[in-house]
Amino acid sequence: MSNLAIINDVDPEVARQALLRCCGSTRWATAMIRRRPFATLADVVEASDDIWFGLSSEDWLEAFSHHPKIGGKDSLRAKFASTKQWSQGEQAGVQGASEGVLDRLTQGNDTYEQKFGYIFIVCATGKSADEMLALLEVRLSNDPETEIQTAMREQNKITRIRLEKLLS
Repeated sequence: MSNLAIINDVDPEVARQALLRCCGSTRWATAMIRRRPFATLADVVEASDDIWFGLSSEDWLEAFSHHPKIGGKDSLRAKFASTKQWSQGEQAGVQGASEGVLDRLTQGNDTYEQKFGYIFIVCATGKSADEMLALLEVRLSNDPETEIQTAMREQNKITRIRLEKLLS
């Protein structure tokens, strides 16, 4: 089975479950299935972007809800078993962080969620805990409209990385 066959040549529900590991929006996954078959990874990413940027904030929030909090080890273990390996790799920068930074991340996540109504979404790949904390602290000053647009773009980066992982 070629890499694209993972989503091209399988039952729609099997493809849907694979795609939902990349992005938790059901409307996104359903629209991706409708666009099958894909000739290249670039075609998959292009379709993903087209669909993602055309969705509503409710769809974005649904996708956000499928992520563990940055540094949230308990949520990584329990709620997100299907993407645990990817999330741990994406959040590798948190693993060597000091207790002080982890505490500030936890507090910042709580403040962010209270302010915006969803968890802090950042493409954590390649970022240290200190870098993620700095981004979190800056983004806490955003207004709700600016922030959902920022979080949506971060989710899109995560989706692209996960699609590449899925199809590699």
